[in-house]
Amino acid sequence: MSGLTLIPEQASIPRSPWTFQSVLSIGALPTATPCARLHARNIACEWGLHELADTIELVVSELVTNGVKASTDQDQRPHYTDEHGLACIHLRMSTDRRAALVEVQDENVTLPAPSQPGLDDESGRGLMLVEALAERWGWALASTRRGKIVWALIGS
Repeated sequence: MSGLTLIPEQASIPRSPWTFQSVLSIGALPTATPCARLHARNIACEWGLHELADTIELVVSELVTNGVKASTDQDQRPHYTDEHGLACIHLRMSTDRRAALVEVQDENVTLPAPSQPGLDDESGRGLMLVEALAERWGWALASTRRGKIVWALIGS
């Protein structure tokens, strides 16, 4: 993910003098979400963002889950091509030790759209949670047009 030039869409990714960054690339498999959650919590605590760790972990969980879903076929099987192999999810976290920026890139250009789940629906609330927990959130297409990045700014 590092080095990508982004084409601004809904809202540009906040570019601040981020002091620290962490990047995790992982296969778009069902195990990606728990791995990303653990990574996010550990990094947040390592950065001294203990008071934001729960929020960061939840936002990462929702965005990575959406990325994995966007990277599977209609039968919920991981997307795999001869040209690119297994689809991957890229998590980048940045901080200035006050706020955290979470960016999740998947390989699908379908843009995120909050849904309106019914009271009995078991899913569909992820972006509503992200919107409620983040100061701001948005998305951008990767310059390669092979995927998108969904980002959330937490605790600014």
